[in-house]
Amino acid sequence: MRMREPPTPSPGRTRPVRRVSRLVVPVNAAMQSSMRRQTADVDSYFDKLVRQAERDSGGSAVGDEQFLEEYRFLLRQVAKVRTISPLGWAGFSSDLKGRMTNRFRVRRLVAEHPEILDEPIERPIVVTGMPRTATTLAHKIFAYHEGNRAPLMWELQATDRADVDPKIRKRRINVARQSARFGHFFSPVLPEIHAMEPESPEECVFALPHGRNHLVTFRMPAYRAWLDEHDFEADYRYYRQVLQVLQFGAARRRWVLKSPYHIENLGVLMKVFPDAQIVWTHRDPNTVMGSWCSLMETGVAICNREYDPHQIGRDWLEMLSRMVERGRDVRTALARDRVVDVSYHQLTANPYDELPGIFRRLGMDFTPRDEQNLADVLARPGMKRGHEYSLGHYGLDPDMIDKAFGDYVRMVHAMR
Repeated sequence: MRMREPPTPSPGRTRPVRRVSRLVVPVNAAMQSSMRRQTADVDSYFDKLVRQAERDSGGSAVGDEQFLEEYRFLLRQVAKVRTISPLGWAGFSSDLKGRMTNRFRVRRLVAEHPEILDEPIERPIVVTGMPRTATTLAHKIFAYHEGNRAPLMWELQATDRADVDPKIRKRRINVARQSARFGHFFSPVLPEIHAMEPESPEECVFALPHGRNHLVTFRMPAYRAWLDEHDFEADYRYYRQVLQVLQFGAARRRWVLKSPYHIENLGVLMKVFPDAQIVWTHRDPNTVMGSWCSLMETGVAICNREYDPHQIGRDWLEMLSRMVERGRDVRTALARDRVVDVSYHQLTANPYDELPGIFRRLGMDFTPRDEQNLADVLARPGMKRGHEYSLGHYGLDPDMIDKAFGDYVRMVHAMR
């Protein structure tokens, strides 16, 4: 009889979780009229965001018409979400403006210093795998190794050269910190599930223009279908420029990158970063689905007036299983030494035994300093994510998940 990794806790024993602050209702009421005006003429509102992004970045939207039309389409889809709350609309609009501001800034810096594009991004380590599979643990341990570095949350949101004015740097860190506090304030449970730390290594999604990260709070069928056909090469080439800007004027170190969504874009990623090494973490999809849907419900609860947990389960079962399938198809064409497979169970049960071997496969020595880094990372509150969830709450059961993921489930269990 095959053993499954048990959810935490088992279905039927969860206790109610307060996902949003009681202040969400009165804040939404106060912001309702503003949202109605903006969504009623979403194109004019988008044009206003573009002008603000140009002003804040010192850059220009000229020459970036394709990117802007894609973001206009995205904001139109958000405006069509029937259940959207004013907080959800404000948060998404702010994020979109921030992304445009950062892009215009990056383009301006490259235009002012074309030599930025000569910066080599050599042998980056790319941590990927389904969410909730210890990618954060691996990312932080690799990033803190001597000679390595990862982009920090605030750097991905406000990219600039290494020699940026310290006052500007401090101001941007404070903005990122306030943004993180916004999420934590309106969702007290969020720090237990996925804490936001502006000065810590963060996921590539904060700089990549498109991806399923835009679907974590809203159901947007048209955007989801668009993503399925989207060519991500331009997105990843822009992300390479982000890293080049951050590296310009600083000591060159090996980049450590991370995102679960890299799984379905491995082909494009390897085209843009041809000497990258992939670290793919694996965990029983039955446990992943419960944990991930719980995190998704937290964001959905803040950004929507109402929602169906079963719909969250159906949508993400389809998307995550598709991501894994596409990633496995691409990796068959990759050299064996380009992908390092890591078992979540083995890594989390015996990190001090497992990591030295993983380091060797990445061409690194596991030193006493790395051992201390591991102890420090494991001791952080953000690494202890003992929140509660149930598959049944999301309309899922083990048989559905096994069917969706096929032989991947057997492969994961064979690694344990």
